[in-house]
Amino acid sequence: MFEKNFIPEFLSDQDLEEISHAIREIEKSTSGEIRVCIKRKRGYLEKEYSPREIALNEFAGLKMHETKDRTGVLFFILFEENKFEIIADEGINSKIPEDEWDLISESIRKNFTVKKYREGIIDVLEKIGVHLINDFPAKEGDINELPDDVIVKP
Repeated sequence: MFEKNFIPEFLSDQDLEEISHAIREIEKSTSGEIRVCIKRKRGYLEKEYSPREIALNEFAGLKMHETKDRTGVLFFILFEENKFEIIADEGINSKIPEDEWDLISESIRKNFTVKKYREGIIDVLEKIGVHLINDFPAKEGDINELPDDVIVKP
């Protein structure tokens, strides 16, 4: 499912598989596309960028903006900095208000504070999934436009 787990002290291989499974299950009921990208730390050339800028670069690099209805959501984590970003494409942001993203973000903070990383990620995915399923239900002929694997980078 993934090439190498660079974050075994945070998430086991089994945890990563469970997260991928959660993404697959959510996407069965929505036309939205979810990706999770986890980095242990910033790359050397990313030192000057904010976590949001790094996440936006990942969003573009993963071609999440190329989904048919612009319904991609990236959950990006920088583990060594205890930072995360949720990046949603314009189709999603047109339906989900900013304060809802704030509530979802608070949920992950609570879980990460007590080192419940797998639980926190799956909880966030489920919360995002509720919005995607309600606002962007699966359509006839809908295809999975993006892989469901968790991207883990050093």
